[in-house]
Amino acid sequence: MYLRDTIAAISTPAGEGGIGIVRVSGPDAERIAARIFRKKEGGFQSHLFYYGAIVEPETGFCLDEAMAVLMHAPRSYTREDVLELHSHGGTLVVQNVLQLALREGARLAEPGEFTRRAFLNGRIDLAQAEAVIDIIRSKTDLALEVAQSQREGSLSHRIGEMKGGLVQLLALLEAHIDFPEEDIEPASRDEISARVAGFTLEIGEMLATYGEGRILREGIAVLIAGRPNVGKSSLLNSLLREKRAIVTSIPGTTRDIIEEVVNIRGIPLRLMDTAGIRETEDLIEQEGVRLTREQIPRADLILFIVDASLPLSDEDLAIYEVIRAKPHVVLLNKSDLLEQPVASFPRDAVTCSISALTGEGLDALKDQIADMFLHGRIDDARSQVLINNSRHRDALERASIPLQRFSENYTLLGGLLELLAADLREAVNALGEITGETSTDDLLDLIFSQFCIGK
Repeated sequence: MYLRDTIAAISTPAGEGGIGIVRVSGPDAERIAARIFRKKEGGFQSHLFYYGAIVEPETGFCLDEAMAVLMHAPRSYTREDVLELHSHGGTLVVQNVLQLALREGARLAEPGEFTRRAFLNGRIDLAQAEAVIDIIRSKTDLALEVAQSQREGSLSHRIGEMKGGLVQLLALLEAHIDFPEEDIEPASRDEISARVAGFTLEIGEMLATYGEGRILREGIAVLIAGRPNVGKSSLLNSLLREKRAIVTSIPGTTRDIIEEVVNIRGIPLRLMDTAGIRETEDLIEQEGVRLTREQIPRADLILFIVDASLPLSDEDLAIYEVIRAKPHVVLLNKSDLLEQPVASFPRDAVTCSISALTGEGLDALKDQIADMFLHGRIDDARSQVLINNSRHRDALERASIPLQRFSENYTLLGGLLELLAADLREAVNALGEITGETSTDDLLDLIFSQFCIGK
């Protein structure tokens, strides 16, 4: 019943643009095309663009000149008949085209429903469907490469190979269980033990990539901290290569948290320029300092900036005590003005000399950040399957537990193959959750609700 509806939605972003696209999918797509799109004589051939006009079928009133393409099932994104209407990209005209399609029998698509239908109709699996939203949300080329690789099935293929191997072992065990009189030998004990240990190791290797994968997918929150007037806003502007924050010689200029995203060596950094931490009588500045202190525990990395041309102040030392337990880099600013920094920190402190004004030292800082979070494995991120989704990580962990239990009990349980088979079956089901072979409607609702309506 869910798949028998014809759905429609706007697939281009809101606002003005050169082109606006309304997408229709379902059994009535071709009938709607014939009703509201006027072109030269003849029907629609699949996958060909036609020039014409979108019209009110009753009055013949022309809403807009447009292009239309009809894609017959199964050669479409959803494996259903799909109609795309490409009109001018004004907000009103695209909304009018959508309303026309809805009046002709389509209903408004739910968030992610086009991609959900692609999954339900077997065009993609669940891991590939989730990669679609990662593609849309990618903020760096490296994150996009990982998402595209997963959309093409790199993760699904590897999960499928492991799952297939476990199913093969499970079939041998169950044959021995079901037909004991046939004296079927499931496999040598050493072979079974080695194969299960190999799958456990492979899952462990995949789980080890989650840190890097999550960072590429979600980015890291980076707080720029320090006392007033040491160059925090200048650093933000230099990293962004634009004047985003106001810079003056007056302490306390920044009173709110300014947040921007920047690409650092393939990592999306959510940079937060904060109010300088100090005691102040200014009520607005006090609120800014309070917000800064609240953000410190939530940050993945703190860039603690000090004026290297001056000895460390009590304020510098107080701030350092607050942030030193978090991952941090001490930035010795104004390095262009002196040969040796006056400010000094303990030997184990991670420091970097920079000039927020000229940009000197920022390349070294970017390398340092990339090495801290990708551990120098940028090429590995491009070549291997990365786990970047917490749902996938959880499923792999739940697959690993029964496999470890299987290995521990295999020698002890001996002939109790039913218990060992149950462990393998549990691991197979957990892996199947990643690709959607074992999934619930609630899970699908949760995943596809994250999509925009037109995708």
